[in-house]
Amino acid sequence: MKKKLRILTVFLLRLNVIVIIGFVFLNLIFPLKVSTDYSQSVYSSDGRLMQTFLNNTDKWRIFIPLNNVSPLFVKTIVTKEDKYFYSHFGVNPVAVFKAFFVNTVSSKRLSGASTISMQVARLFQPKKRNVFNKLIEVFRAIQLEIKYSKNEILELYLNHLPYGGNIEGVNSASLIYFNKQASALSLSECVILSVIPNKPTSLNIKNKYSSIVLAKEKWLRIFEKDKVFNENLILTALNEPLDIQKFALPKIAPQFCLRLKNTHKNECNIQSSINSYFQMAIQEKLKKYVEKLKERNINNASVFVLNNQTGKVIVYCGSNDYDDDKHAGQVDGVVAFRSPGSALKPLLYAQSFETGICTPNTILLDVPINIGNYTPVNYDKTYKGTVSLQNALINSLNIPAVEMLKTIGLNPFISFLKQFGFKNIKSKEMGFSLALGACGVSLEELVLAYSVFAKQGELMTPSMLLKPSEMNENRVLSKESAYFISDILQKLNRPDISQSMFNSTFRIPKIAWKTGTSFGRRDAWAIGYNQKYTIGVWVGNFDGEGVPSLNGAESATPLLFDVFNYVDYNSNKQWFNIPKGIKYRLICSKSGFLPSENCSQLINDAYIENITVQQKCQHIIPIMVNMDSTFHYCNSCVDNQPYLLKNYLFLQPNLINFYETEKIAYPKIPPHYSQCTKVYESKGLKIISPNDGSEYLIEKDTKTKLSLNAETDYLSKKIFWYVNNKLVGETLPNIPFFISPPFGNLKIICMDDLARKYEVNISIKEF
Repeated sequence: MKKKLRILTVFLLRLNVIVIIGFVFLNLIFPLKVSTDYSQSVYSSDGRLMQTFLNNTDKWRIFIPLNNVSPLFVKTIVTKEDKYFYSHFGVNPVAVFKAFFVNTVSSKRLSGASTISMQVARLFQPKKRNVFNKLIEVFRAIQLEIKYSKNEILELYLNHLPYGGNIEGVNSASLIYFNKQASALSLSECVILSVIPNKPTSLNIKNKYSSIVLAKEKWLRIFEKDKVFNENLILTALNEPLDIQKFALPKIAPQFCLRLKNTHKNECNIQSSINSYFQMAIQEKLKKYVEKLKERNINNASVFVLNNQTGKVIVYCGSNDYDDDKHAGQVDGVVAFRSPGSALKPLLYAQSFETGICTPNTILLDVPINIGNYTPVNYDKTYKGTVSLQNALINSLNIPAVEMLKTIGLNPFISFLKQFGFKNIKSKEMGFSLALGACGVSLEELVLAYSVFAKQGELMTPSMLLKPSEMNENRVLSKESAYFISDILQKLNRPDISQSMFNSTFRIPKIAWKTGTSFGRRDAWAIGYNQKYTIGVWVGNFDGEGVPSLNGAESATPLLFDVFNYVDYNSNKQWFNIPKGIKYRLICSKSGFLPSENCSQLINDAYIENITVQQKCQHIIPIMVNMDSTFHYCNSCVDNQPYLLKNYLFLQPNLINFYETEKIAYPKIPPHYSQCTKVYESKGLKIISPNDGSEYLIEKDTKTKLSLNAETDYLSKKIFWYVNNKLVGETLPNIPFFISPPFGNLKIICMDDLARKYEVNISIKEF
């Protein structure tokens, strides 16, 4: 007997060795391949599903981690399908023997004895049900048990359960049938979602509603009998009304979700930074806002909100209505390149502070100018003569901005913009119209640039993901220059509330803001910020059609303040602290420079220590005049003549020409002493070409140039040329200047830097 037992033991040991060796061999030849291919899904920062996409086989297979699935469902499915799941190694021998016995006695396949591991194997490699394929399932199940933990196998199982059609996984079924995540399922819903996978075709919710109800009640009674759940829970589930239907999957911020899907192709569940409550509320506001604008043929708008403190994007509305095919609603207006209009002016003036050439009270000219063939005009087509920098920015005047760009230089400003993150601005294509937005920028780029002011000069890398990320910050602007811009832009009169009432409205956030309107009224912008948020709004038409009534102030600003009041309602109105590098001084209010002994009207001015140029005022100069002030002397002709030393305003030729053209009174320097031989021997200032009264014949559509030339004396340092009272350029003395003349009668004026001028009139006719 002992000998037989020993022989049997040896046989079994050898058999085990053979089986193990065989398994290892087969495992090498037929390795386990698990390809999950989950749907890519984007979630908000608060865990709400924003959008999911079909997987590569056009199925809804929305992944959910096991620990996020309702414990009720886990208990239901394990009890129902494989109650010894945590005890076996992929195969349940007792269940196999029982199934063999039952099926043999009945001559029918009444029991399959499939464990959850075997079902997972079948889900990944579906085959016809027969003995041979069952052995393959056993082999694959054991492979699964070796490679994965029990919880990992169960997670695979729950995410691949078939629910009919192209719906797979408990989370997909839960969202589509009950409009909720699988973490929030009730017991009744758990039982329903546990019975459908057994017969996903026959238990179709459309035509087998009653069968599903009967299956649910059957299994609840079994669970009650086996005391799987307590009686109260079973009773609640039995009485719970069945509300099962096909719900549409959510589509929140679709352009944003598509963007994340394309940039994170290897992630199935993408946790974004979007605040779903803000997103949905603002998307609804945006849609209603544009509905009103459609009466004026304005059909599109976008909103972008950045949290300055975290660097996270919290609202991303690519368009007002994604499903509006008629007006290209699927375009992503956040990244589309459009002309920014005046929205670049704060950056231009920021660079003037940064280089030290200006302060907020620097006096700028606002008079008609012409640079080459470029003749900018102000929005309202009026001119102020002179204006402080801060008032030029507050009123968004065009002429001072173009003059500032001319002073700074085109290439230095383009380089400055690139530091702020603008990628589509190329120097070869730009002219001085860049100051007024003649370039392409995106809403995202503008918001990021304005956030530099909010971050006191630091450019951050924004994040669209929830996971913590390093706020890589790069200083591109000094704190002082950023503060100057913020201080100026917060002074703009708000359209939503009068300035006098603002301090009493403690719930309304304080912000700095700027608008922009592109040439042709194709784009309206409004960008606002405070310490917490930077918000950008674009309004227009995606097809680029201009609308006469479209402008930043009226079309975009109301929406900006509505959004800001929503996301930052009842916020702290604390403003930016004044940087240590800002100091104060007295300056002449007429010139914006340090006062001389002749300056009488002084104002307080902020400047940047060790950066701002300390230039002394020269707007008043002493002139030697005769006793009745009818003419003035120079050093060459005063000799022993009696004279008075009298103060006069030293005005730039552009400003003098503006005053005279507009017939604005100003204190003129009297003409030079007519008998001064030193000046008049050299003939003073005189146009020698073209001749007064000349007529020129020019062929149409040619590039014929007309030479303008003047002779002058040693006193002139610079010559300014005007055609029909518009400045067309400047030259050094005795250097010709060429223009492409328009047809018609032309008044040509040259003026030197001593305010002496000479005028001729000519006629240009077509040959």
